[in-house]
Amino acid sequence: MNEYTDYPVPVVHDAAIVGGGLVGASLALALQSAGLDVALIEPRAPQAPSAAGEWDSRIYAISPGNAAFLDRLGVWSRLDAQRLQRVEAMTIFGDERAGRLDFSAYDAGLRELTFIVENGALQRALDDAMAEAPGLNVLRAPATGLTVAAGCGRLMLEDGVEVEAALIVGTDGGDSWVRRAAGIDVRISDYRQIGVVANFESEHHHRDTALQWFRSDGVLALLPLPGHRVSMVWSTAAEHAQALLALDGQALAETVTTASLRALGQLRMITPPAGFPLRLTRVGRLVAPRIALAGDAAHNVHPLAGQGVNLGLRDVRELAAVLAARAPRQDCGDWALLRRYERARREDIAAVEFSTDALQKLFGVRSVWISGVRNFGLGAVNRLSPLKNLLIRHAVA
Repeated sequence: MNEYTDYPVPVVHDAAIVGGGLVGASLALALQSAGLDVALIEPRAPQAPSAAGEWDSRIYAISPGNAAFLDRLGVWSRLDAQRLQRVEAMTIFGDERAGRLDFSAYDAGLRELTFIVENGALQRALDDAMAEAPGLNVLRAPATGLTVAAGCGRLMLEDGVEVEAALIVGTDGGDSWVRRAAGIDVRISDYRQIGVVANFESEHHHRDTALQWFRSDGVLALLPLPGHRVSMVWSTAAEHAQALLALDGQALAETVTTASLRALGQLRMITPPAGFPLRLTRVGRLVAPRIALAGDAAHNVHPLAGQGVNLGLRDVRELAAVLAARAPRQDCGDWALLRRYERARREDIAAVEFSTDALQKLFGVRSVWISGVRNFGLGAVNRLSPLKNLLIRHAVA
C-alpha cells in the first residue's frame, strides 16, 4: 500500500518508470526526448542479439501509427528491414464456409494494415536507443518499496538506492508490482486458454496476408514473416494447448497444416513452440496520486485482434503528450494531468477490451444457432466496405 505523508521531499526526477519492456522503454525515450528527467527501473540486462538465422517465436503486429511513433523516437530505423514484414491484407474465416471477412490496405487507401516484428529485435532496438539517450538513467535493481509524499513518489530498490520522482509509472506487466503497491483494484478473468506460438516455413507464399480461423478448438492465426515463413498463434483450451506443445516438430507442423486447411501448403517448423496463458485484466483506475499505469499493467486483452502491445504504445503516446503539454510550473505528477491521461485512454481501452472479449465468448459457444448468427455476421460485415474501413482506421492508429 502507498503511505501518504505530509512532509516535503525533494524531487530528483520528473518521472520514474518501473519496467523496461517495450512499453516502458518507449515511454522512457519519449519523455527523455521531450526534455524530462527520467529514471527507468529495469533489473533485466539489455536484450542480447539472437543467433544468426534464428527467428523469435514471439512476434508483435505493430500498427502503422505506432511504427511512426517508434520511428520518431529513433527506434524503428534500428530494425533490420529484411526481418520486417508488411501485412497488406487479412482474411478471417468463421467456423462455417459462409463466414468470412476480408480486410485490404489497398481498399482502405493505406500502404499496410500492420507490421510484423520480432519481440527480441524490437526490444534490442529500444535498449540500444536508450543506451545512447543522453541523461536517461537506467537502474538495474528491482523495486521493493513505494511511498507517496506531498511532493513526489519514492521508490526503494533492492540494492538500497532510493529514487524520487514527481511521477511513478508502472509499465511492469500483467502482474504489475506498482499496481499492487499503489492499491489499484484489478479484475482478472482467466480464459483458461493458452496461446501457442511457433514459426514455420510454408510451401506457398503468404502474399503479405494474415490468415485467421475461428475454429471449434480456438482461434488459429498465421501471420506473415519475410520470405516463405509464417508465425503461428493458436489460442486454445489449456488441455489442447498442452497436447500441441507435447508434439514433435513434424507432428505439430502436420497438425497446423491440416488445421489451416493447407491454405499455405505444407508447413515445416523452424522454431520450437512456446505457450503463454491468456486472460482479460481490467483495472479500476489508471492513476492514483503520483502514480500512472500503462501497457499490460493497465490492461491485458485476448490476442485474437493483435492489439495488446498497440494499446500499450497508444498509452505511451498519450501520456507523453499530456506531460509534454503541461503548464510551465506544473509537475509531472499533478493530479489534473493524470486524470487527463486517464480520461483520454478510457474509451480506446474499453472498446478493445469489449470487442476482444465478446469475440472470444461468441466463438467459444458451441451452438448451431449461435454458429449461424456469428458466421452470418462476418459475412454481413464483409459486404459493408465503409464499416470495414472504419474498423481498419481504428486498428492502424
